[in-house]
Amino acid sequence: MQRFGIFISISLLILQSSCKENNTSTQVQLTPYQKPNIVFVLADDMGIGDLGSYGQQYIQTPNLDRMAEQGMLFTDFYSGSTVCAPSRASLMTGLHTGHVTVRGNGEFPLKATDTTITQILKSQGYHTAMFGKWGLGLEGTTGSPEKKGWDEFTGHLHHVDAHFQHPDSLWSIVQGEVQKHAIESDAYANDIFNQKGIEFIHKQSSDQPFFLLMSYTVPHAELRVADEFLEPYLDQQGHSVFTPEKAWPDGRHYGGQKYPKAAYAAMVSSVDAYIGSIMEALKEKGLEEHTLVIFTSDNGTHIEGGRTKQDVAFFNSNGNLRGVKRDLYEGGLRTPFIAYWPGTIAKGSTSSVTAAFWDILPTLADLAGYQGTLATDGISIANTLLAKPQEFNHEFLYWEFHEEGGKIAIRMGDWKVVWTHLLNEKTPIKCEVFNLKTDPSESVDLASQHPDVIEKAKAIYNQQHQKAEIKKFEISIPEAK
Repeated sequence: MQRFGIFISISLLILQSSCKENNTSTQVQLTPYQKPNIVFVLADDMGIGDLGSYGQQYIQTPNLDRMAEQGMLFTDFYSGSTVCAPSRASLMTGLHTGHVTVRGNGEFPLKATDTTITQILKSQGYHTAMFGKWGLGLEGTTGSPEKKGWDEFTGHLHHVDAHFQHPDSLWSIVQGEVQKHAIESDAYANDIFNQKGIEFIHKQSSDQPFFLLMSYTVPHAELRVADEFLEPYLDQQGHSVFTPEKAWPDGRHYGGQKYPKAAYAAMVSSVDAYIGSIMEALKEKGLEEHTLVIFTSDNGTHIEGGRTKQDVAFFNSNGNLRGVKRDLYEGGLRTPFIAYWPGTIAKGSTSSVTAAFWDILPTLADLAGYQGTLATDGISIANTLLAKPQEFNHEFLYWEFHEEGGKIAIRMGDWKVVWTHLLNEKTPIKCEVFNLKTDPSESVDLASQHPDVIEKAKAIYNQQHQKAEIKKFEISIPEAK
């Protein structure tokens, strides 16, 4: 399915109304199911152009394309950050990276006072489970999974452990505490996660709603993948169909891979196969019409473990957008986002609503009937999912990122301002201004023509940036107060 062809043709929504901190969502009235089951599927480093429904030409994603055909596809959805930990922290807490505790990768846990989606849903009677990468708190910290609302968990606590497709161990919640346990040496971690998810679905009853987070670690490097997924991308002689290929040698942080392009394609297809089996489990259990399924990625595509910028261009993984993972340009932040709920979400629908990870917490709280006040930067998109009237627009979207010299990006309607080299004293600070409506690939810098846009962005920084509690993450814009 190629609903949109070349991604730059997508028109961008003009944003009007403001998003205030401590938003309280407008309660949605759902019939007949007031508390739907929720399955949230999170890929790791998958680009917006990697799916057929977003224009992909080479990689096979039939299950996700079918999900888009039968559900709602978003054309203007953003991750919480451009790398794993802050993006997931933003997702879980409903806060952007000017407010969230975890603003970069590293061993920094969520605080005891950070309220997660899981804790909110658990308060509404949900049975909660997560299988895959956590990365927001190690054993004994305030961010450990059992302290953040998870009833069941099997996966990685440390984000670096999730770099390897054949780990020697995983962590699970056992009697209310996380415990480490060995796994078979030839096992693929994501196969284990997927099987756990299927088993969890089959254990559920109609008496209690559930929240299941499938947090796969693909297509993140290392580029190792089971033969069953790789074979469709090999010719009869067992060579990659995507010639030429440049092998990634053994002996580096990520394991070796003879065919990086074929392996990446296979990893994207593996995610598609996994979600196909999850959907089949819901169908077998008779839960399809009772369950909201959401698919997205934690940030844009990567260039790690043998994958190159030329590979990104070959597959058009960033959808003709500028940048990749670790960039605050659109290719590092814009993600696929598909919502599926048969009988409730209109089949074959699309939404150009501009939304981000911090909108997920108020949305799921809304659908679960949560009545409390939410300390969030987000706005519920529940009515958008239900095709009900909704005045939903952010005055701005905000990101800050301390790696690679320090970066801040602010989107205001069609305008986007990007600062780079904020923390690098040896490199002059650069400020760029783009009009995303006329230039979605961010190829024309309009900073010299629009100082007014820069001043508006600085005012938003002054309003939205809270000093980082973790010193490593502190960042500022010159001349801002």
